[in-house]
Amino acid sequence: RNRMAPVVRMRNLVKSFGSVRALQGVALDLYGGEVLALLGDNGAGKSTLIKILSGLHAPDSGEMEIEGRRVDWKRYTVAVARASGVETVYQERSLGEKQPLWRNVFVGRHVLKGFFRRIDVEREKAATMELLSGFLGLRGAGLNAESQVRTLSGGERQGLAIARAMYFDASIIVLDEPTTALGAGEVRKVLSFVDRIRSEGRCCVFISHELHHVHEIADRFAVMEHGRIAAVRDRSETSFDELARLVLLGGVVPPTERKGEDV
Repeated sequence: RNRMAPVVRMRNLVKSFGSVRALQGVALDLYGGEVLALLGDNGAGKSTLIKILSGLHAPDSGEMEIEGRRVDWKRYTVAVARASGVETVYQERSLGEKQPLWRNVFVGRHVLKGFFRRIDVEREKAATMELLSGFLGLRGAGLNAESQVRTLSGGERQGLAIARAMYFDASIIVLDEPTTALGAGEVRKVLSFVDRIRSEGRCCVFISHELHHVHEIADRFAVMEHGRIAAVRDRSETSFDELARLVLLGGVVPPTERKGEDV
């Protein structure tokens, strides 16, 4: 991985909600071609940090650069984040279960044609079928672009949401608890989709409480505690037991280990 050129650079991000200090000077770099696991208890600040990256919240102070360009917080919206290459796949609400697959893929970003700018349904259906077969590997006789999302398994739904992000050329894909409540076979599918993100040189932020999945798929682990980055570790230097200890103790490590902290 090229540690010389972060795709996203965050520095001293601070965010409060009333009297609650959700982020307290967060600094973190994200790199292309890697999976970064963002870990910590509920309330540690993970969701707030991701919502800032995704354009849902603006920080009270701090700086962020994407591909070397400094973000203007007054203009940074979800649409601007997407245009900058940031896509977030939430555990819930990412797909409309009763809507056909092609509408889910292109919702809010339809392909238009003609003078009256009507939706090019055929092109969207063809692109959806390519995602289903090429990315998800689904080739069932009864599956088509008009199928409803609820006909897909949990792992396939996560795959479709990931494929959608990659279709729209996202360079930073955030996955919120993508393996929760999935069976072992479905987990394998999702992790293979995450590996595809990395192999294409994109950045994946993987939020999860499932430490076995995290330790298997992530290249680095960032542990949050009380609105701060408490520790950042490479997988190559961190056993599963060490990772579990870091998360359990909120990133607490001896001072000698903190000297080289990469945040």
